[in-house]
Amino acid sequence: MFTSVLMIEKPLVPTDVDLVTTLHGDEPVSFIVLFQPHGDQDRLLRALDDVALGEIEEAVKEGGEPEGAEALPEAERALADSLDSLRAAGCSATGRIVERRPLDQLRSTVEESNADEVIVLTAPRLVEEFFHRDWTSRARHRVGVPVLKLYAHTE
Repeated sequence: MFTSVLMIEKPLVPTDVDLVTTLHGDEPVSFIVLFQPHGDQDRLLRALDDVALGEIEEAVKEGGEPEGAEALPEAERALADSLDSLRAAGCSATGRIVERRPLDQLRSTVEESNADEVIVLTAPRLVEEFFHRDWTSRARHRVGVPVLKLYAHTE
């Protein structure tokens, strides 16, 4: 069985589930999902990305998301829904919320599970990508397995 650690920041939509579950053809895949809710630490970068992508209204609304403890119930629901979607597609799936030090938790998860790869499913982050501060660029320097970056879809 192929083991993938899947890093996400929003619930999986059907298109995302189809994408990640078909990457390896007919080979059975087991997913370990690490869900990191948005936090205060990346608000400025997200707003800059929205401006760079021409989404000015999104940049203005950026402060309306729950943070910290307020974001936890929503994150738990999103993780549960994502795990259910992966299981419904015929995959084994476990997961947890990542609140602090996501890359350290990623590295330990890869080591503990003997994962074959990491998939980072995220929205485009132009500023972070330009400066190689996005999850994918940083993860490639921390884990000893291939790291694949995919862009998340919206419904």
